[in-house]
Parts: sequence; structure tokens; C-alpha cells
Amino acid sequence: MSMRALVFGLGIAGNAVARALVTRGIEPVLVDDKPDPAHDALAADLGAGLSIAPDLGTLSDLVKSVDFVMPAPGVPESHPLFALANDLDREALSEIELAYRWEQQRAGGPRPMIGITGTDGKTTTTLLAAAMIRESGRRAAAVGNTETPLIAALDEDVDAFVVECSSFRLAHTRDFRVEAGAWLNLAPDHLDWHRDVASYRASKARIWAAATVRDVAVAPSADPTIVDAARNTRARVVTFGFDAGDDYVCADGRLFAAGGEIIAADAMPRALPHDITNSLAAAAAVLESGTGSEPGVAAALATFRPSHHRIEFVAESAGVAWYDDSKATSPHAVATALRAFASIVLIAGGRNKGLDLSGIAQVGAAVKAVVGIGESGEEVVSHFAGRCPSALAGSMREAVALAGSFAEPGDAVLLSPGCTSFDWYRNYEERGRDFARHVLEFIGGHQ
Repeated sequence: MSMRALVFGLGIAGNAVARALVTRGIEPVLVDDKPDPAHDALAADLGAGLSIAPDLGTLSDLVKSVDFVMPAPGVPESHPLFALANDLDREALSEIELAYRWEQQRAGGPRPMIGITGTDGKTTTTLLAAAMIRESGRRAAAVGNTETPLIAALDEDVDAFVVECSSFRLAHTRDFRVEAGAWLNLAPDHLDWHRDVASYRASKARIWAAATVRDVAVAPSADPTIVDAARNTRARVVTFGFDAGDDYVCADGRLFAAGGEIIAADAMPRALPHDITNSLAAAAAVLESGTGSEPGVAAALATFRPSHHRIEFVAESAGVAWYDDSKATSPHAVATALRAFASIVLIAGGRNKGLDLSGIAQVGAAVKAVVGIGESGEEVVSHFAGRCPSALAGSMREAVALAGSFAEPGDAVLLSPGCTSFDWYRNYEERGRDFARHVLEFIGGHQ
């Protein structure tokens, strides 16, 4: 009798997992908490059973009927699925864990993997590391918490994988191991998913849980918590940052690896402080794992540009520059953006993830005015009370107009919400596009 696996959550990752299971001769049992025509179509396409919003008894029966469970990244650890799986002795695996196990069985041998985790900067650093490998003359796939789950890329003709490892994906790993794992930074996040900060931190640390003495832990010297976690593993520790003792360091406007200078910061398309640290982390992971070369790393750094909605320049008019940082969905991400400018009109707010938003104001010395948006707009504004002028907006159009009224020549107007977009939008990309559209309309009407 063939094995059966319960796939809970049928978004991008769950869809990919279900299809991959079928190709491996494993029967998927599909479950989701919300109805969607796409779920029905997937079940019909695979000839699989589908259960929507099962009660606890039904879910228990479903778990009993399978050999293991595959929770999608969006299924929070408080979900009863995990208690049932534990009680019924069914292993819960993330897609990167199952994909890793399958890759170890590959006929030609497993291909090297680099892992990237952290509160912010994961996607950018993952894409950058993959670009470095490609510029070194090898084929690389950027996978995981990207548009392509690792499990969907196993049949691709590549030489290496760079895996973006969210805390959700790492939480349910056991054997998952990377030749080089970079943990970029740490701040409270996703407390609507994790039980507490300790759970979030422990999930991040799992990037090195299976490391061997042959592997490398890449850690920021500026965060002793991460460095201590790295040193508590079997991996060789390599640090990056701005300290003279770092293995990968930025000094005198130049980026250095252990072998010497890589590139001058002013030769990079953008070199904000977090661009520098992301670049050093990617370079360390690629070079220390042997998946790329210094010339390849330098070539990638000379041309790489971050993805959209990450402190992305939108337009400039009347001496005011407008930036879209819609991807900033945590206070830590906002703090990173605020350090990039001297005088800021900030647009922030949205649906909070259970985080303390007061930190935005604590690092907001450069903020000269703030516009609150969305469900947490009032909370954002309250933290700036007595510090600077503020206003609440009922729409993005109004937010842009209010920000424009506050801004003066030399200012940057920055959309850096610190919250998710799900109160007003489907995703952060839609929020960023709407912001840019209204910015261009506003500028056009004031010329």
C-alpha cells in the first residue's frame, strides 16, 4: 500500500507539495481551512480527496489515515493540527525538510544548498547569493520562501540551491542541512504565528541545527545572540559586519572577504547600510561554501538591484523624493529604512502581527512628520505624539496627499508600514503599486 500524506494549506507551497507527492507515488490528502475554487481544481487535477474546514474529530481521523503531515508555512503553530500529529505520532514536515530528504536520495548525488534566514533581508540576500553563483559560471536556483518552493525545484537542472528559510519553514525541520547558513538579523516578528519571541528565535536557529564540522554558520557580529547561537553548533563560524575583526567586513567604503577586497561600495548600484551587510552575508555564504568565486561575487555586486518595494525610488519632484518600502512589515524593517535618510515624512500602519510598534518612534529621530494608515494607523500616530506633526489617512490617496503637504525640499517621503497589508490590500506588492500610482498622480497634479 502506498504512503499517504496530509497536506494542510493549499497556497503556493501546499500546491507544490501536493503535486510533488504525486510524482513520488505518495497519495496526498488535501485540507484547508478556507474554501477556494483553486482548491477544488487542485483536488480534481490530482484525483485527491479534499476536506475544507474539518472539525476536530474529522481532522483527527484524517491525521490517523496518513503516514505524515505537511503543514503549509501559513499554518500557525497554535493550530490543532500539530497537537493531533504529536498525539497520533505523525511527523510534521515543512516542504524544505521533505525536499531535503528527497535531494539526499538523488541518483547523481545531492547538490549543495545555501540557507538564508533572518527577520529582514532574506529574499534580497537569497536572490543576491544566487546571482553570485551564476556570475561564477554555475547554475543556481533561488527557492524556499520565494515564488518557487524548494520541493518544486528539485527536478531543475541546477548546480546549487539558495534556500530562503522563513521561521515557518524552519520550525518543522529535523535533517535539513545547508553547507552555509546565513542568519542576517533578529527582531520580534510573526507573533501572530509563533507562540512567543522564544519560539520565533528557536525556529530561526534551526538553520544550523543539523550542521556538521564541514559546514559554515554566517553570523552578524553586531548581534551577539546570533553569534552565540552559531558558536553553539558544530559549524565553523564566519562573521560579517563593520567591525575590524569581522571575517567579511566593510571598511573605508570597501567590502572585503578573507581573500582581500571584493568591491568598492560606490561601485554597487545601491549601498545603504543594510545593502552592505546583506552583500557581505551573501558573499560569505557563497565563498565559504565553495559554490562561487570572488570574481563572480564582485560581478554580481556590481549589477544587482533589490526587488521591488524595498526602499524603492518612485519619483522626485520639487526637491522631495518618494520611496516605496511596502515590504517592510515589521518595526525592525522600518528601523532599517529610517536609517537610510536624514529627514523623513513616514507613512506607516496596516494590520499588525502582534508586534510592539513603539520601536518605530524610538529609532525615528529623522522622522519630521508621520501619516498613519490602516487598522493600526492610530497606534502608529500615538507613538509619535509630541514628537512631530501627524495625521490619519483613510486611504492611500489621502496618505500621499497628507505626506505631500508635510514634505519640504530635501525630505524623503517613505512608505514603510511596519505592518502587513491585509487590511486594505491582498499583499504588500499591491500596496506598493497603489502607493506609487498615487504618488505619480499627486506629483502630476502639483507641477
